[in-house]
Amino acid sequence: MAKKHHSRKKNGFRKLWQLGREEVNTGQFDITPEGTLLVREGNYQYNIYDIVKKYGTSTEIFFPTIVENRVRDLIETFNAYIKIAGYRGKFYYHYPMKVNQNKEFVLPAVAEGANLDVASANELFLVKRMIEQERFNSKIRVICNGPKTERYISLIEELRGKGLTVIPIIEDMVEYERMKKFKGPVGIRVDLNVRVASHWDKKFNRFGFTEEEVIALGKIRNLSVLHYHISSQVEHMTGLVQLVKRSVEIYAKMREKNPGLDTIDIGGGAGVPYDKKKRFYTGKSLISQIVKTAKKQCDKLTVRHPNLIAEWGRYVAAPSQITIYKVISEKQAYNKGGNSWYVIDGSFMNDLLDTWALKQKWHVVPVNHMRAKKMQRVWLAGSSCDSDDKYTAGGGYILLPKLADTDELYVAFLDTGAYQDALASHHCLLSSPTKLIAQNGEIKVARKRETPEEVGKQFGW
Repeated sequence: MAKKHHSRKKNGFRKLWQLGREEVNTGQFDITPEGTLLVREGNYQYNIYDIVKKYGTSTEIFFPTIVENRVRDLIETFNAYIKIAGYRGKFYYHYPMKVNQNKEFVLPAVAEGANLDVASANELFLVKRMIEQERFNSKIRVICNGPKTERYISLIEELRGKGLTVIPIIEDMVEYERMKKFKGPVGIRVDLNVRVASHWDKKFNRFGFTEEEVIALGKIRNLSVLHYHISSQVEHMTGLVQLVKRSVEIYAKMREKNPGLDTIDIGGGAGVPYDKKKRFYTGKSLISQIVKTAKKQCDKLTVRHPNLIAEWGRYVAAPSQITIYKVISEKQAYNKGGNSWYVIDGSFMNDLLDTWALKQKWHVVPVNHMRAKKMQRVWLAGSSCDSDDKYTAGGGYILLPKLADTDELYVAFLDTGAYQDALASHHCLLSSPTKLIAQNGEIKVARKRETPEEVGKQFGW
């Protein structure tokens, strides 16, 4: 009986912190008997408390295996549903480098079969360098999004001349005229007349052509790909499926004058469940509906099944990193809820910019004292002198162990692998976190926490 009681108690804390749940991307997380956060990598395991005690905070810990597993599962799931549905197009996954350009993120994705999507000349330059170093297979496919500067276009043409499959996506009439000279396949971006519920939904989209404009262009030289991208972190699966249905209608009309058009790039948008307490669609259910919808719509319009490209970056990268801070002090918030401020030894404006810029909600768990019986409603404050450097869970609260009852307290923010690194700043000249790589049961330092001298040099000191 004592054993069963202990098991219920253990599972109760796992439930409290929403750990061990594959459907919300915490399947690899658990709690040790000592009440510290544990992350598993197969049969390897990492005690996060031991790691931060050794390397200090603020710290980011990246798990390449998570990226590998998610890329592999994404490709295999698409291919499985394509086979089940009798869909006659192929699937290609393109990892969008803008989501996280760190080499440690990109290489595991490529190793599992990901192609690439770049958004600037500098990102394409990195691809060029890897090709020249023979790190990337020359058969890798590269989609080129974003506005095309002359430098960007020159690099596209250079790599195309070297045999790389590089497909520029035409964004506007200037690019349309310029790409008439391009000898390789091109894509064109359409701003679909569909709006979806999204945390980042944009009322006005400055990219691409309207549906009317893209059809009016008629025959487009070497057109191979019809591309769209509405938003990021789309909240409901029906929104993403609606986009597929509408894009097939445009694709069918465009094929009348462009028989070489054989691919639809559905862009990004697939979300991750940042809020572990709310229901969210799964990757499998979304992929199933996308393939079924594409097939049904193509058959209805009697048009060739297009190849499908997905550029789901957040879906792959976000769950692969956690960001950890130490709570350094407590202060009464004096709000109606009676919350306290827990001040951390890092900065949201620097390290997790979406907290401030987009009011991003994160899943926050303690790294130690996870079995504490007494909890406290708190808000978190960063260590800069800016009043916006805070995390209040949208005005609610975060439940964490009472600081007064602990010798020290560390907190972990989950799902921080997408976008935050490239957006990081040096507000108040604070240092960036240490970046650690947890792989094959070992911890490696990818980048050390910056010294005052190193930060100062970036500002001319």
